[in-house]
Order: sequence, then C-alpha cells, then structure tokens
Amino acid sequence: MNAAPARDPYLELPLDGVRLIEASAGTGKTFTLATLVTRLVVERGLGVDEFAPRLAFYFVAQADFFEEVAKFRAARRIYARLMKERFGATKAESMRLRFHCQTAAATLTKAQPVNNIIRTALQALSAVLGGAQSLHTNGMDEAYAIPSEEAMKIALRTQQVIALETNVTSVVDPLGGSYYVEALTNRVEAEVMAILAKVDAMGGTIKAIEEGFFQREIADSAYDFARRKAAGEAAVIGVNVLVEPSEPPAIPIHKVDPAVEARQIRRLTEVRRRRDRALVDRLLERLEREAREPATNLMPVTIELVRARASLGEIAARLRKIWGSYIERPVF
Repeated sequence: MNAAPARDPYLELPLDGVRLIEASAGTGKTFTLATLVTRLVVERGLGVDEFAPRLAFYFVAQADFFEEVAKFRAARRIYARLMKERFGATKAESMRLRFHCQTAAATLTKAQPVNNIIRTALQALSAVLGGAQSLHTNGMDEAYAIPSEEAMKIALRTQQVIALETNVTSVVDPLGGSYYVEALTNRVEAEVMAILAKVDAMGGTIKAIEEGFFQREIADSAYDFARRKAAGEAAVIGVNVLVEPSEPPAIPIHKVDPAVEARQIRRLTEVRRRRDRALVDRLLERLEREAREPATNLMPVTIELVRARASLGEIAARLRKIWGSYIERPVF
C-alpha cells in the first residue's frame, strides 16, 4: 500500500490577503476590464489580432518573493487563455501579456529607510523573473517625499545591476520547473480564474464595479493586512520587528523649490497667450457637444485640442461639466 504523499507546509499557507487581491481583484480586474474592452472593440468590427498585440498592462510587485513570481507567471497564462478561447486570437503576439511593473511603494517604511533599497531590489527581481517587459523601481526615501537625486540614482542602479550583473535576463522563465514555483503558479491561476468566473456570474465587470465588488475585496484585504501587521503576524523590519530608536533619517530628503510652481505658471500663461484662443474655444465646445453623445469617440477632438495647446485642466473641466466628478462610494 502506497503511503500518502507528504503534506507541504509551504503550499498550505494562505496566500497573503493584499497580494491575493492584487492577483485576483487586481490582475482579475485588469483582465475583466481587458476582456470588456476587447469585446466592445470586436463588436465594432475590428479583428482581435489587429489590436491585441498593442495592449499592455501595469502590475505591482509586492514583498512575498515567490508568490510575486507566481502571480506574474499565472497572469501570463490566464491572459493567453482568455485571448485565445474567448476572442479567437491566432497570433502569438495577441496572446502575449506585455506588462510594466512597479515595485510596491506601500511596502516602504519611514523607519530605517535604507532597508527600502533591499526591499525594492527583491521586488524588482521578482518582476524580472516573472516576465515583466519594463520596470519602475521606487526610491528609498519615498515614505518621506518624492525621491532625491541620490535615491533616484540608486533605484536606477538597482535595475542596472539586475540587468547587467546577475545574468537573469539571459533565460526565459528561469524559475520554470521549480516544484514550489509551479505549484504556487497553479494555485494563483486557479484562484484568479475562480474570481473571474464570479465576476462573469455577477453580470460582468461594470456590474461588479457598480456593486462595489472590487473595492470591497481590496478594502477587506487591506484591513486584514493592517491587522496582521499591527499584531506582529506580518513582519515589517523597523516597524514591528527589529525596531530601533526613532531618529531623523540619515539620508537627504528632497524639498520642492517654490520657484518650480512659479515657473510652471509662467510657462502656462505664455502658452495661453500665444495660442489661437478662438480655435481652442471652438474645440472645447465641440468636445462638450460630443461628450453628450455616448457613442461618439472623443479621442479625435481631444487630440486636436492638445495640438491647439489646450491645457489638461481645461479639457478635464469641460468633461467634468458634462459627467461630473466620480465620488467613491464607501464600502465596509
């Protein structure tokens, strides 16, 4: 009689709430929105292989190294399946998930800020190993202010060390075949597909957004993580473990020069003085008129407005006049 397979304590651990939501209500929301957009475009008569190769996405690399790698690998699998099975894509480029990844600013701490360099490096490496095409690495001082010159250079050098010294970019899917990574990838994929099925059962992405599904899931996850961090269950060095006496940071903190605001106002004033005011007014009126028609494509008139040197604020203000401003509905 064969013995029962040994239980794996690592795979029995629950996926971290914040990262699971990013893999489900984050990646899942991305994919449901993507499938919604794809369906609408296809319904208008454009073949999926004509535009899908140009689609790109944006993800965040959180702190759990292997789970993040698995998340990105699962995302690539799911996207390929959706594009092929739901929309009949035939080109490999249409089924390729192109994504940009940013390291997680929410994981950075004001306590012991130099530790943020290490956090960022590991998160960036997980994105690379998971298949990211482009990358943004956060500055070590972002828990205080926008990055200083030194922090930005270290963030850049972090990417360059990974790209030029580690040799990890010379292999496609370098962790593929690892028992743990493959099993975790399968698990993330299954849980994301279950959430996508739930969204479908709810009536689709728009319905799920209107009912607060994504917001509620993310809020619940964020609360759970905050609770575990406060209880010391989720270790954050310098915050709830290995805490040191609080001292002013031994790093330069960027301070915005007030002259920047004045300079930008002068530039905007000069642009407005030199542009064709009558043309801008006509285009803004056209934008308002076309915005009242749900079926009208606003991109052509928006491009014309930009070329006529209308400001982003002017364009947004005119659309706000028609549509109002979005106010998030609290979900608890």
